Amino acid sequence: MLEAISDTSPLQYLYQAESLDLLRVLYERVLVPEAVLAELAEGRALGVASPDPLTISWMTATRAEERRLFPLITDLGAGEREVLALGLERQDALLLLDDALARRYARLLGLTFTGTLGVILEAEQVGHVPRVEPILRRLESLRFRLHPATREAVLRLAGEVEG
Repeated sequence: MLEAISDTSPLQYLYQAESLDLLRVLYERVLVPEAVLAELAEGRALGVASPDPLTISWMTATRAEERRLFPLITDLGAGEREVLALGLERQDALLLLDDALARRYARLLGLTFTGTLGVILEAEQVGHVPRVEPILRRLESLRFRLHPATREAVLRLAGEVEG
C-alpha cells in the first residue's frame, strides 16, 4: 500500500461526500501537511464542513523540511506548495491534488499524483465502492467542479456508461 500526501480539496470533498474512509482503506498512511491543517481549520471556523485530521487516527500531521521550493512557486496556495515539497522529500508517496496548476507542477517535478476522482475510481476498482455515479452526484451537489466530459470519462472507466 502507498503512502499518500493530501491537499485540502480531496480531504474536504471526500469528507463532505461521506467517503473520507476510502483514504484509510486505500493507503497505508495519509500525511497532512501543516498548511493543509491550517486551511481545513480556517474552513471549519467559517462553517465549512471539513475534517480535523488531528482527530483521525489514520492521518498524520507533518511538515515539509525542504522549504526552498515555497518561494519559487507563487501561484499556488500554501497547501499545494507544501504537498509538492513533501512529495519531493518522499518520492514514493502519492500526492492527492485536485488543483490543475498544482497537478501541472507535480508532473513537471516527476511526482505521482491523483485527485478526488482518482481516489473514488481506485476504490471502485478494488471493490470498496459499488457505484461511482452516486458519489459524483453528491460531489456535484457540493459544487465540486466536474466538466461533463470528465464526468463521462470517469463513469466510462468505472464501467457505468458505455463508450
